[in-house]
Amino acid sequence: MRTLFKIAVITIISTLLFSCSGKQKVDESKEVEVLPEDIVELSIDQFKIAGVEYGKVEQKTLSNTIKASGLVTVSPQNLVSICAPLGGFIKNIDLVQGSPVRKGQTLAVIENTEFIELQQNYLDAKSKLEFAEGEYNRHNELYKDDVYSKQTFQEANSNYKSLKALVNALGQKLALIGIDASVLQEDKISRSVTILSPISGFVKAVNENVGKYVAPTDVIFEVINTDKITLELTLFEKEIFKINIGQKLHFSIPNDEANHYDAIITQAGRSIAADKTVKVYAVVNQPSTRILPGMFVSALIETTSNPVSSLPSESVVQFDEKYYIFLFDKDKEENGKPFTEFKMVEVGKGIIDGGYTEVILPSGFDMNNIKVVVKGAYNLLAAKKNAGEMSCG
Repeated sequence: MRTLFKIAVITIISTLLFSCSGKQKVDESKEVEVLPEDIVELSIDQFKIAGVEYGKVEQKTLSNTIKASGLVTVSPQNLVSICAPLGGFIKNIDLVQGSPVRKGQTLAVIENTEFIELQQNYLDAKSKLEFAEGEYNRHNELYKDDVYSKQTFQEANSNYKSLKALVNALGQKLALIGIDASVLQEDKISRSVTILSPISGFVKAVNENVGKYVAPTDVIFEVINTDKITLELTLFEKEIFKINIGQKLHFSIPNDEANHYDAIITQAGRSIAADKTVKVYAVVNQPSTRILPGMFVSALIETTSNPVSSLPSESVVQFDEKYYIFLFDKDKEENGKPFTEFKMVEVGKGIIDGGYTEVILPSGFDMNNIKVVVKGAYNLLAAKKNAGEMSCG
């Protein structure tokens, strides 16, 4: 409807611009000025009717956008799968999906007879190590005094180093299940260990229940930290070369299209999938409790950040599948009447944003001094199309 209205308005203005009073007659004996193809001429009255206003080409930062869709996710270091390194039976779980947790908080208690044996073996090896260390020191002193043979000293040294390695290895195993070997004592051996959360966040999944045996490879919990929400977007291969790290994007989530959130691209894939798409990753600037991992998002990526030569969009007109602007050429008089001439110049058309259009100008274009028609360009185009019917001087 707006397009039909626009055509009707241009038609009316064109008629006003180029119609003559019925009382005037054309003197066919007079010479008629033939204007160049790229020149449009208006009388002072036609100029007023056309509503012509001048401006200049400006340098503006216009944003071109690429549409993309994807999912809300988190970086790998913020999604943790938690297992029981030596397995065991689950004695206690107090958490459910969605429960908030803090780093170091107890998630579950696991029981296993292997925990008892491991602690016993560590304390036994530690006791033997203390004796072997004493023997090693005594043999070392006697060896220096030539009391013991070299072979006897080497046997003591070998036994001491072997037990030292065993104690260290058993200590590492204890640390793996959460037992501090440095405070372990003979009267404080435990059959259970606690599983602690390595990060703060919330429980994404609880996969096991009390009384169930879990193997070392079974994932008991998944804990997720949402302080750094990430978007995983899918783009077509033809668009990937327009993407750079640091570019901004705006996105919305389902059932909340009225609110727009911002993110910054941190990584762009450099391999094309079989379906001719590529993955792009962006970090959300201000995470919201409304944005949850797994949500679908629709995004607009801004691909331009450098200023470009721009004009108000209404000053760029299309004619015969090409784009033109009108420039002030000169003021003149004909038969004592003032006229204004405009020059029609072909340009290239680029990004459109916020009511402005990027224009690719011909070489040698003086942006500082040339006056461009920024209002009334469509009326001048109508004048150009109807120039052959113009009969008023």
